[in-house]
Amino acid sequence: MTEACGQRLGEALRVENGSFARITRSHGHLCHVPALEPAIVTRALRTADMAVTEIRCDKPLPEMSGLIQREDAFFVGLQLRDFPNREYWEDGRRASVCDLRVGDSCLYDLKREPRVFLDKPYHSLAFYLPRAALDAIADEANAPRIRDLSYEPRAGVNDVTISSLGSLLLPALRHPDQANLLFLDHVLLALGVHVAQTYGGMRPMSQPARGGLAPWQVRRATEILRANLKGGVALREVARECGLSVSYFSHAFRRTLGVAPHQWLIEQRVVLSKEKLRDNGLSLSDVAADCGFSDQSHLSRAFRQTVGVSPGAWRQSLKR
Repeated sequence: MTEACGQRLGEALRVENGSFARITRSHGHLCHVPALEPAIVTRALRTADMAVTEIRCDKPLPEMSGLIQREDAFFVGLQLRDFPNREYWEDGRRASVCDLRVGDSCLYDLKREPRVFLDKPYHSLAFYLPRAALDAIADEANAPRIRDLSYEPRAGVNDVTISSLGSLLLPALRHPDQANLLFLDHVLLALGVHVAQTYGGMRPMSQPARGGLAPWQVRRATEILRANLKGGVALREVARECGLSVSYFSHAFRRTLGVAPHQWLIEQRVVLSKEKLRDNGLSLSDVAADCGFSDQSHLSRAFRQTVGVSPGAWRQSLKR
């Protein structure tokens, strides 16, 4: 979510200083640490921001959540902890009490002033999906724009797609320094498209042509990705350079090169690391930093997944 929206959500959940409360253990006791939870903001869509943040409170004060400023946007909540007997209100009207289980998803329309009675520990992911994002998704799919999302206010749904996409983002939220920007763009865009189709009834008017990238597009895309091995680059920027929408570029890139853009980027970092490992004067930490990995352990995981052995073992094999 944007920073302002994140602050409003924190205030609505009664968290100190308008930040999301991270619960930590200190000397055997749970305590609040006022801190904004890692929030990932993506600009995979050309005209809108989508985002996700992890919210957790192990020891809440029993009280009603505050009002969030009305706006044409939605929250998609994914439960990471059971929340029995949830009491929920929209536009001041109380919905039926329901039990939310781990893996359940709920939609919240910010135009309807959603409020929840926070009387039990809670842990969830909150996806911020503004109207502009839904419009951009519909435009890129050559589909009519969505008027509204269809959902039942008083109950959660067991949406396997949302649950699976959320689980993919948890490691990135907890270790944002190791997050792959292209991967985050893919996951959040996939969630937006899924919500638009499943709850907004979006159907493309015509299917895009099936095919891959033209030779010049392959050259341009790989050129940009190689130039950004260390810091990464937003998927929308690469797609724009190729004159394509994000969704079509992702499909065409995989069809042409056999892997998704984020995976191709990791593979290129591993290729570069092999060159660096030939220099015995460089430590594994130096190699990791030179190749765009956050630390030595990040390099080791990616190297082992791609090559099948650790970078240290691969270096030793060169000596033998």
